Amino acid sequence: MIHVTRRERFSAAHRLFREDWDDDKNLEVFDKCTYPNWHGHNYVLYVTVKGELNHETGFVVNIKRLSKIIKENIISKLDHRNLNMDVDFMKGKMASTENLVIGIWNELEPIINALGIQLHKIRIEETENNFVEYYGN
Repeated sequence: MIHVTRRERFSAAHRLFREDWDDDKNLEVFDKCTYPNWHGHNYVLYVTVKGELNHETGFVVNIKRLSKIIKENIISKLDHRNLNMDVDFMKGKMASTENLVIGIWNELEPIINALGIQLHKIRIEETENNFVEYYGN
């Protein structure tokens, strides 16, 4: 089994808050990430797939095809968007990086599986110090 990772980037805004909490409680839990006028990040997304080597091509997956799939199905929905308001697969969810990584997984998994390979891991770097990894259910 070989693992192949593609890196993509996007910029997006979000706000962490619960409508059922008052401003003080949101500030206590989410600190500056709850400021009402949003804040943004320059995210780095890593999509890792796994599969067997195709001896005809020498690939597990054509990396250009994988990049196109990620850009068309994920980056186009996220880049320069508001995660709370603009992203269909984030509707009704806290716009945390944890929920974002699960949402991306759910969007990509059936598409990747249709290629005859498996989605192995999604990693999102929110800042140079914070990242989230998800390996599926």
